[in-house]
Amino acid sequence: QVQLVESGGGLVQAGGSLRLSCAASGSIFSIYTMGWYRHFPGRQRELVATITRGGTTYYADSVKGRFAISRDNARNTVYLQMNSLKPEDTADYYCNAEDRVSNRGYWGQGTQVTVSS
Repeated sequence: QVQLVESGGGLVQAGGSLRLSCAASGSIFSIYTMGWYRHFPGRQRELVATITRGGTTYYADSVKGRFAISRDNARNTVYLQMNSLKPEDTADYYCNAEDRVSNRGYWGQGTQVTVSS
């Protein structure tokens, strides 16, 4: 099993920055893709960014150019650097990890990001 521990959420003014961290532990040898999703009230969870073990990244258009995902494979940790935050970025952010052996995804507990104007 894989456990994901998230940190870094909080309250920030529009235009500010936050960095989210997600540390994976447990049976982590088969984790390939890690990423961040966010959930807006009344909407389904949506993809923010992903990164493979080899460093290939993907970003949603809504965050492209403002957010940056990175990964420290040695520490089994993925980060989401969020710059130029907007009120519309306010959401609960969830870390996800893909396990290639079990073919399942693991989720963190979620961390709230609130951006005030």
